[in-house]
Amino acid sequence: MSSSVVLSGARKLSLGELPMESWMCHLPCALWDIPLYHLAIPGSHNAITYCLDMNDRSPVDLTQPDMLQKLDKYMKPLIRPFVYKWAITQEFTIKQQLDCGIRYCDLRIAHRPNDSSTDLYFYHGVYTSLTVQTVLTEIREWLDAHPREVLILSFSHFLGLNQELHMLLLTTIRNTFTSKLCPKTEVLTLRNLWALGYTVIVSYEHNMASSHSDLWPHIPYWWANKCKAEALIEEFEHRKQHGRPGGFFVTGINLTEDLKYICTHPTESLKDLVMSTYPALLGWVKEQTPGSRVGSLNIIAGDFITESHFVPTVVALNEKLLKWSS
Repeated sequence: MSSSVVLSGARKLSLGELPMESWMCHLPCALWDIPLYHLAIPGSHNAITYCLDMNDRSPVDLTQPDMLQKLDKYMKPLIRPFVYKWAITQEFTIKQQLDCGIRYCDLRIAHRPNDSSTDLYFYHGVYTSLTVQTVLTEIREWLDAHPREVLILSFSHFLGLNQELHMLLLTTIRNTFTSKLCPKTEVLTLRNLWALGYTVIVSYEHNMASSHSDLWPHIPYWWANKCKAEALIEEFEHRKQHGRPGGFFVTGINLTEDLKYICTHPTESLKDLVMSTYPALLGWVKEQTPGSRVGSLNIIAGDFITESHFVPTVVALNEKLLKWSS
């Protein structure tokens, strides 16, 4: 039995009060045999945007509208501050995010255009200054220090990667995580993964995933594409009525600004938008339930996840599973 959830004594400790850097290993044993895709797990949307290349050497990423790419080319000093203000979704390093309790990371991979090296980066608006190799090594070092925490790493949105670079990325993943990588034949419960020493589940948004035993399929991401909290909640309530996917899936409570919103809020940033809506969004999150039933949620991902009480709010949802099992 975990020592952190005390059922006797003056007061039962809420799961949201667990030490967030090691919340998984402090969960009560009643949750050790529930599949991870039935637990409530906090996630980081666009996890590696805290190190976007701010020295203007990085071009705007190739997924951006042609108009923005042209404006950036000819009016960079004017345009770049706007790009940065709306492209940064996380301000804390990956280690700090994991210490805060994040266990799902949305990793968007790119090869920079006109780069003769095979280095890979992350991107959102512009490319990062840190390479994929550097960040994965930091994640591995964190896992070495937290051997009973399990991470779900979702590799997706591959930009500019050919087959050779995909194979290189796969080699990097395997060389970095070695025996920690969980094969897709395993039963995904904490008890089983702890017994086998598997602490990394890699999901890969590419058809090559089906032919590799250590690559899990792409994890569906519910993205509402809304810039108002009420519209986002309405969209998710509609989706919930149709039932949840069978395995892992992400509900992204990340808001999306459009050009109209940016132009009508010229002094704001994405963080201003997110922080103003967090109270409403977290109020909705508190009402959600993990598990296998229709309408239940699994991974919940957000922006600026170290702000407000996002992570403890998500972790605390697992108490509802305890009520059912007791």
